[in-house]
Amino acid sequence: MKIALAQIITGRDVERNLVLVEEYARLAKEGGAGLVVFPEATMRAFGNPLIGIAEQLDGPWADRVRSIAAELDIVIVAGMFTPGAASGAGGGKVRNTLLVTGPGVEASYDKVHLFDAFGFLESDTVDAGTGPVTFDAGGLTFGLATCYDIRFPALFTANADRGAIANIICASWGAGPGKVDQWKLLARARAVDTTTYVLACGQGDPATQGVEPRGTAPTGVGHSAVISPFGEVLGELDGAAGLLFADLDPAVVKEAQTRLPVLANRRAF
Repeated sequence: MKIALAQIITGRDVERNLVLVEEYARLAKEGGAGLVVFPEATMRAFGNPLIGIAEQLDGPWADRVRSIAAELDIVIVAGMFTPGAASGAGGGKVRNTLLVTGPGVEASYDKVHLFDAFGFLESDTVDAGTGPVTFDAGGLTFGLATCYDIRFPALFTANADRGAIANIICASWGAGPGKVDQWKLLARARAVDTTTYVLACGQGDPATQGVEPRGTAPTGVGHSAVISPFGEVLGELDGAAGLLFADLDPAVVKEAQTRLPVLANRRAF
């Protein structure tokens, strides 16, 4: 199965961000992809208010993504914000959600591990999800994860235990000393931990478009990458917006899990 990672750079305007989704999904389809992954915060970039634009999974923003996926006959994974448990007219929190939609495919994942690190408190505005989610597309099983989740191997292993041959990680990674190196290291580590492909799709670096960081909000560093089950980097972008294609072969996962049976060899402590 051919997949594509759409490393876009979103902003405050949710409608403009939808235009990016349609543009890159169309390019992915023209390139032969059956699935295209967009980053965390595709709906609206971090550093902007979220509660006012959060909507249910059957709301107009998600429905527009569905219509794009249906028109192009492609599966789309994209980061959005849905209302949290305490949301209402008086405010509350949101959930950091991945929407998965396409012909015969419908799923969603709420980010489990919230980014309370490096001076940023995601838990101030976001409610955490409760567990792993996988979905099937093109005869393959995919696991879902979001940004800070990449630092927690158990989620990726849980997805592999559910049959995932690829773990999708959608991110809006925070900038800072050593952060790009950590992103690359963690993506490769999660592939070797689980002997699955890792599809690591991040927001591009706004600085490549002349937009300097404001505050501590994680707005993206780029370097989206596809990692093999053996930890090999099959393709990687730089900081600028772009589209990365890769072919996924379940036989490679089977070979990795035969030669390196870390899932089978695990011990409980």
